[in-house]
Amino acid sequence: MKRSSSHRAAAAGRRLVMGLVVLVLLVAGAWASWETAHHIVLAKGRDHGTVTVTGCGEERCTGAFTPDSVSGERPWVTVDRSVAAREGDRFPVVVKPGSDAVVRTGLPGFLHAWVPLAGALVLAAFVIGGGLRMARTAWGFGAAGAVLLVATFVAL
Repeated sequence: MKRSSSHRAAAAGRRLVMGLVVLVLLVAGAWASWETAHHIVLAKGRDHGTVTVTGCGEERCTGAFTPDSVSGERPWVTVDRSVAAREGDRFPVVVKPGSDAVVRTGLPGFLHAWVPLAGALVLAAFVIGGGLRMARTAWGFGAAGAVLLVATFVAL
């Protein structure tokens, strides 16, 4: 039985819409990741150092900052609680320009910065597999996202 032109148009429309959904998911994930990742990737000229966590609240932890250079110590800085920071922990950080907020650096910080993109990859895998009917591609996207999430969990 031949498909009518309306069926072909509907299928093409579905593929277009699902492709746009995938694109929006991936762009949103990359955009959310870049908010933190650019401080790590483009860290040249920023204050680098080590933070010693002295206290944690529900959303943020505070601690003393010891710089790697002669930029001067800061009595306290804040770091997001989501970086698996506990009182007494020490880890390398970079200071966000114009603030007392810091971002964890090194491999754990780099991986943690890309967690939103990993989540977007996993979500996009479902849309690719179900909406676009591209099972192999969906498995690739889902596996890439899952590997990044597991690597972040192990590194932190």
